[in-house]
Amino acid sequence: MLFSLLPQRGVISVSGEDRYNFLQAIISNNINKVSAHNSIYAALLTPQAKFLYEFFITAVEDSLLLETESARLDDLNRKLASLRLRAQVTLTMKPEMAVAVAFGEGVAATLDDVRRLIGRGVAYIDPRLSEGGVRLLGKQECLVKTLRGIGCREVKYATYEKFRLEYGLPDGSRDLVIGRAGLLEHGFEELNGIAFNKGCYIGQEVVTRSKYRGLVKKRLVPVVIDGPVPTPGTLLFLDNQKAGEMRSSIESIGLALIRIEFLKQAQRTGQPFRAGTTHLTPRLPVWLVLPDVPGGR
Repeated sequence: MLFSLLPQRGVISVSGEDRYNFLQAIISNNINKVSAHNSIYAALLTPQAKFLYEFFITAVEDSLLLETESARLDDLNRKLASLRLRAQVTLTMKPEMAVAVAFGEGVAATLDDVRRLIGRGVAYIDPRLSEGGVRLLGKQECLVKTLRGIGCREVKYATYEKFRLEYGLPDGSRDLVIGRAGLLEHGFEELNGIAFNKGCYIGQEVVTRSKYRGLVKKRLVPVVIDGPVPTPGTLLFLDNQKAGEMRSSIESIGLALIRIEFLKQAQRTGQPFRAGTTHLTPRLPVWLVLPDVPGGR
């Protein structure tokens, strides 16, 4: 088992008697599923259902903790404050809380031990995918001591990054373009980030219409990279036709947003996508629901 600190992730606390109702009205998932023993993955959207922020939400005593991109914590705090209106909630940045992730075979089975050892910290299984590991929030020295105490070995962030990319797990605005990305294109349905039966939230009508009318035309998928690594936003081509765009990557693995029709063609013919002299071959994760396209890790 391995673990890595995630300095690019940070925490905001939402407390107050209206905290559940406040978040329920604005996020893509059902906040009522959150308890001391259950966490969720969710997003905050524009009224046109385009991505603004993503976060994990877990409950601690009288607060809900939102784990999100640390570089955008101030922006998210301001956005939540603007939506608060008369709701009795208090928003508090938590700079003292670090974020870590333990991953690898068997790590989910250690959750009870982690919770016993972590003291005032928080631990939960990645709600997107149980194979995604155990995420921890708390003081950095406490997290490190806890993880070493259950036999985890600390590794560089790059090791976790490769793991994340192989499983096709998006990482905030690195993979979802702010104001442009749709949740269904980026796996939020399969990764448990949307509740279709929870009622209204910002952007809900567009998300629901896209699902039931089959309007999703692209999907974010892992790609194996042979050649110079394309920068995010680089166009990908198949048979000289624009087929998609590059997102985050490291070394020979990355994520790309690719049109479904071209994914099907590539799977049928074995052709790689191209970005200059680089070849990119899709490797669809087992969780991805893409009709008529074979996949699997």
